[in-house]
Amino acid sequence: MDGKAAAARVQEWLASERLEFKIVTDAQALIHLHVKYPPTKQGHVFNVVIPKNRNLVLVYSITRVDEGQQNEMKDHANEDSAEWEGWLHSTRLQLTRADLDWVLHVGKPADNSPGPLQAFNLSRPIWFDGLTQNEFMHTMRRVWLTKLELIHQIKFSYGKGIGKPGPVDDWIAKKAKQSRKSQSKESKSASIDTDETGSFGAEFDPDEWA
Repeated sequence: MDGKAAAARVQEWLASERLEFKIVTDAQALIHLHVKYPPTKQGHVFNVVIPKNRNLVLVYSITRVDEGQQNEMKDHANEDSAEWEGWLHSTRLQLTRADLDWVLHVGKPADNSPGPLQAFNLSRPIWFDGLTQNEFMHTMRRVWLTKLELIHQIKFSYGKGIGKPGPVDDWIAKKAKQSRKSQSKESKSASIDTDETGSFGAEFDPDEWA
């Protein structure tokens, strides 16, 4: 199977499962899709990407932590930094056991105090020689259920939030760096867009999907 055949099959599978998707312009990818998953009114944005010169499909989803939840995490860190670091450590181990790739974006306050969890990115690649509808859909489901587990965990520990996505220091720094580069010279290629602006504050109830 080559990239074009994989792209065609993935779109067929999404359509057969009645999953809404749209094609995103991405100079680094053979195809980049935004998929609404689960197929419900409150589904989240999933990215399905076939990078150029790679024999794989990458499925990933990014979630921003609610501003109210971030504030609760800051209070926790200030009151008991060791316990907060323990919570982060346990979360990292939990994600490692989930058979996914992951990135936690943790805040970087100016005073070097422990920052809150601001966003997380969960992903899983599927190489073409193992790409089937069963493997693809179970990968979507695995990323979703792991994401849902972390959402439950955060809401249980730090409340429902205020319904507003909080800041992400890593993204602010990245955008500032990209802006400086674009002023000095024109970028040769666009980067893959992974900035999902949605959060899981008061409007999202994970109990509906449990």
